[in-house]
Amino acid sequence: MSLEFFLELLAREAPAVEFEAPVLEARAAGASPETLERLERGKRIALQIRATLERRARREAELAALFETAGDLAGLRDLDAVLEAIVRRARRLLNADVSYMTLHDDERGDTYMRVTDGSVSAAFRSLRLPLGAGLGGLVAQTGMPYTSGSYLSDDQFRHTTEIDAAVAEEGLVSILGVPMRLGSRSIGVLFAAHRSDHPFAKEEVALLSSLAAYAAVAIDNARLLAETRAALEELSAANEVIRARGDAVERAAQAHDRMADLVVRGAGVADICQVVVDVLGGMVFVLEGDTVLASVGGEPDPAELALAVDLAAASRTTARTVSRGALRVATATAGAETLCALVLRCEEELSDIDQRILERAAIVIALLRLIQRSVAEAEGRVRGDLLRDLLDGRVHDRQTVADRARRVGVEPGARHVLVVVRHDADDETGRRRAAFWAASHAAAHHGLFQVQGAEIVLLLPGEEPGEVARGVARELGQSLGAPATAGAAGPVTALEPLTEVYEEAGRCVDALLALGRRGAGAGAAELGFIGLLIGRDNDVAGFIESTLGPVLDYDAKRGTELVATLDAYFGCGGALSKTASRLHIHTNTVTQRLERVGRLLGPGWQEPERALELQLALRLHRLSTAR
Repeated sequence: MSLEFFLELLAREAPAVEFEAPVLEARAAGASPETLERLERGKRIALQIRATLERRARREAELAALFETAGDLAGLRDLDAVLEAIVRRARRLLNADVSYMTLHDDERGDTYMRVTDGSVSAAFRSLRLPLGAGLGGLVAQTGMPYTSGSYLSDDQFRHTTEIDAAVAEEGLVSILGVPMRLGSRSIGVLFAAHRSDHPFAKEEVALLSSLAAYAAVAIDNARLLAETRAALEELSAANEVIRARGDAVERAAQAHDRMADLVVRGAGVADICQVVVDVLGGMVFVLEGDTVLASVGGEPDPAELALAVDLAAASRTTARTVSRGALRVATATAGAETLCALVLRCEEELSDIDQRILERAAIVIALLRLIQRSVAEAEGRVRGDLLRDLLDGRVHDRQTVADRARRVGVEPGARHVLVVVRHDADDETGRRRAAFWAASHAAAHHGLFQVQGAEIVLLLPGEEPGEVARGVARELGQSLGAPATAGAAGPVTALEPLTEVYEEAGRCVDALLALGRRGAGAGAAELGFIGLLIGRDNDVAGFIESTLGPVLDYDAKRGTELVATLDAYFGCGGALSKTASRLHIHTNTVTQRLERVGRLLGPGWQEPERALELQLALRLHRLSTAR
């Protein structure tokens, strides 16, 4: 058999065992020693050539893997993907059963499993190693590659129960570890391991070390990229902050200019609130005490209003904006007096500049209120002088009075109601607030007002004294946070003397306070028989109608005798049997008639005060009928 046979084996990359065949066949055929020697030499040369070719192929594969790894680093986008590729290539090139990588955790002071390939044990994949423990600890400490042919029995490094258990569960026997270094600092270890005895060659150590170097570069590149991105993000964020602050300053300047322009043009509180809503969004309302002066973007609910009042007190103490939940409150004060509280309901946090806008708006509203107060006081003196002349009866020239009335917006020929109010605000601040409220209310309703200590007199357009009085008592009481009691009389015209009307309205207030109805409002017609006594017109027919009207109408339409039954019932002291005897009817008939009276007059008709009014009305009705 010629040497060409060895060349054919090399050409088809036959396994090494087939190269023994020519020698064995020649020896079996009795070939000469020279022939056997020649075949042996040919076999050795062929095997050497085969080994050289295998080394070159392996080297080409290693170089290709290193080239691919370098390409991965050049296009680094995902660090995890690059590290996984390195570990996977290490396993393939070293023909290992398992390859893995551990990295140092500087925060926790230990080492953790970063990437694995070929592992089947969950405990092994999630392993954390104390610094200096295991083969990896030895590699990290010395900065040199180490191998172990039998890991569990190897005493060249420190064993731990947790590491040994994980290695045993994975079934690893031979392990090679090489350091991953950045300069002089070790950042981790790259491993290749077999589940059987495997002596690692120097070429394998060198290859794994090259891959470890690439892994270290990948980690460092990722760190640099992360730092670069973070720096760019910080620069971008700083630029955004600068731009946002510039925009906020510009927005604040525009808001201030708008508010100043509105004040110059005589705008109201609601106009300033609208500017705040346009700039800051949300809903805005203005408080004076616990009264809402104006609101834009919605109305506060009772709970929100109560919270805003509490926050206004806190803002007054700190002289800054106070927040709770979605509410922000800024107050403006003059000495010990809080002129107003500006409340913003907004879910978003306010910047310092936005907070300044809110506080500046509160100051502008306070200045506007002071201007309005000064104007109201000046106008109030004019209104007060005119009303004082009317109350004193000094109406000598009706044309002059009419001209004075028109100058303050009062229509002389219109019907008006005179209201006398007494309030419980006993300090100077409360009295000042009451006077300001009266001036504002009179101006808003084209009326007149006068303040005399704790008593306020108002002449307001209207036809129903009781209705006007109740509105005044309610609104002034809310503004003061203290009861205000109002009595009213009228209607009258604004040109006639008001002395008698003023006295009647005053008697209504006296009657309300005497009856324990502090904080209420009423006219003489609504005070029952007391109103009949204090009213200037003594409207007997009106009193009878308001007290007995439903019963009188029922008798007139149906020919019944409910009024007579009711009169007899009271005349007999409320005794049913006596009432039946007086009327010559059965007791059940009396009961039925009284039940009908109850349905007509409503519940409580037998209460002492109501019964007294009914008896007085019955007596007056008898007298008027007799006449």
